[in-house]
Amino acid sequence: MPKPSAHEALIYLMVVTSASDREMNDAELAHIGDSVQSWPIFMDYDPSRLVEAARDCQKLLQEEGGLDKVFGLVLESVPLHLHDTAYAAAVEVAVVDREMRLEERRVLERLRSWLAIDADTARAIEISAKARHRTLT
Repeated sequence: MPKPSAHEALIYLMVVTSASDREMNDAELAHIGDSVQSWPIFMDYDPSRLVEAARDCQKLLQEEGGLDKVFGLVLESVPLHLHDTAYAAAVEVAVVDREMRLEERRVLERLRSWLAIDADTARAIEISAKARHRTLT
């Protein structure tokens, strides 16, 4: 499998986060699609390729050491100055259903380590994402 583009690597992180609890729910899947359609980082990405990128990620995850392979590809594909954006993309998926499960937390912890995201930056991204997805009820 060829190295993913930076766009595809960001999609991989969203898919990994969604799949971490073995359940990719509708809210998470819709958020991934919405992100690809609306985030400035995806402005020059063809959204019709989203499903293919998600499938490629799923194939990698099924291999032995799949999560580490995905994280390694992300490091190769996403420029250093976008590591915080990559982490934010994963966090957004984890909080979109307003319930961050233990498996999602573990994936995010590992991702922070791979991307060398410091604790203060990670906390700020997480608080911001949670605030964006709160409801009045």
